[in-house]
Amino acid sequence: MAEIKLSLDKREVAGKKLAAVRAAGIIPAVIYGGDAEPMMVQGEYNAVEKALHLAGYHSTIELTIGGKSQLAIVKNVDINPVNRKIINVSFQAVSANEVIEATTPIILEGYDTSEANKLHYAVLQVMEEIEVKAKPADLPEKITADASKFASLDDKLTVADLVLPKGVELADKELSSDQVIASIYDPAAEAAAREAEDAAAAEANTDAADVPSDNGQKPEDAPAEENK
Repeated sequence: MAEIKLSLDKREVAGKKLAAVRAAGIIPAVIYGGDAEPMMVQGEYNAVEKALHLAGYHSTIELTIGGKSQLAIVKNVDINPVNRKIINVSFQAVSANEVIEATTPIILEGYDTSEANKLHYAVLQVMEEIEVKAKPADLPEKITADASKFASLDDKLTVADLVLPKGVELADKELSSDQVIASIYDPAAEAAAREAEDAAAAEANTDAADVPSDNGQKPEDAPAEENK
């Protein structure tokens, strides 16, 4: 049974009339999947926002609509690009014994105690989430990766280093085990390299300005063309 619960009401309003619904502090939503046709629903803004924050795209939510319960996961959330408020939510109905796919965040742990951190290196996480599949009760809130063993600039974490909980598999069977999740870099060295590049560019611009024209004049000293 899902720990996150959300009460919703059936919705009849659609299209342009939804603007008034949103203005009243209500979020329209749709529930897909299962044996039934898609169901239009709606819920109070704060309650929906809280449930989405807790569940993300990786945990199930127990929806209650008209006194009936339905297990679901969040499939899509539409956000207003101006005020960043939620304007629509899509849920996927699931059953307790159904194996489903979900997006799970990858969390690096232990980097603060690593030798790389003591050398003032930094970690770059290039893969922050991964698709997994499992029964709803087995879906993890996160997949952790051990970053405590980072020591040199050659070190990296790959998909092969992930330890999946029992009952959880990777959804993408074609995902390479060598796919890099995180690597190490030296911020000081990169900053020095950028400064050197900027200095070289500035010197090149200075040299170009000092090159005389064909008549021996520098470009900035050349007379302007007379008006004809």
